[in-house]
Amino acid sequence: MKSADLLTDAFTRVRETVHSAVEGLSRADLHARLDDGANSIGWLVWHLTRIQDDHVSDASGVEQVWFSEGWAARFDLPFPKDATGYGHSSADVAAVRVGSAELLLGYHDAVHERTLAFVRGLDNKALDRIVDEAWSPPVTLGVRLISVISDDLQHAGQAAFVRGALERR
Repeated sequence: MKSADLLTDAFTRVRETVHSAVEGLSRADLHARLDDGANSIGWLVWHLTRIQDDHVSDASGVEQVWFSEGWAARFDLPFPKDATGYGHSSADVAAVRVGSAELLLGYHDAVHERTLAFVRGLDNKALDRIVDEAWSPPVTLGVRLISVISDDLQHAGQAAFVRGALERR
């Protein structure tokens, strides 16, 4: 198996988990929080998708899907347009009001397709490219992509947990 195949599989697992957590949810369920400090499914999936979009776009040298395909305007969130959810407070989480499950999944799927188009063209040598010199040691493309996958799977799992808790209420 090639590195590109492994990355494709991993990002596809993120997408599958996101769809399982979101499909068929009402707006109320997307915004429900298990307590006042908890993250909602809508925020979790928006955030994980924004991080993937931001990081993969930066690594591939293309504009984020958030901007190039007009998702920022469709979501119309009360933050700077380049916000990703990193460092959001509990009040910020509550302010993420997603219009529908379909909107959220549409953005995620658009980012997923862009991500797969990028990773399918990678070889082992490409994964050694330094993409962020702000860290010591500098971050390679391979490490950045694994970091995105790890973060995405954690947040997608959290969204699935919240959905399960909501369904048992």
